[in-house]
Amino acid sequence: MKITIRQSDFNKIYEHALSERPDEACGLISGIDREDGVREIKKVYLLTNIDHTNEHFSIDPKEHLKAIKDMRANDLKPLGNWHSHPESPSRPSEEDKRLANDSSASYLILSLMEEGEPVLNAFHVEGREGEREVRKEDLEIIKDGEENG
Repeated sequence: MKITIRQSDFNKIYEHALSERPDEACGLISGIDREDGVREIKKVYLLTNIDHTNEHFSIDPKEHLKAIKDMRANDLKPLGNWHSHPESPSRPSEEDKRLANDSSASYLILSLMEEGEPVLNAFHVEGREGEREVRKEDLEIIKDGEENG
């Protein structure tokens, strides 16, 4: 699956992740699944990691609910979540795989491992616990004002 995100939304995620270091930052992504098979991120949500650690995240439940209500009000579909890896690569950890319970979701991971060189990747996780299959998705950052796709 191909996923697109606007440069401005990438920048929001990156800036939020930098501000939350050394902890993991987290949030949700929403948008549409287009008829041509492209998953288009229309809005990102910057939420609180209530665990306040650099090893995992838990989204604040009140903020989560507020974001879902906003998605519904704006005719957007929940597409998945994003989180940062302040000190490790942009790939799912064993815990990320274990907690990936929605096979329709996209999971975006932003690595801050290399100072000034953020790496954002998207993943899809399927299967039962202990048998998770991780597939990297094609992620394209679209310049603001350009056609998304």
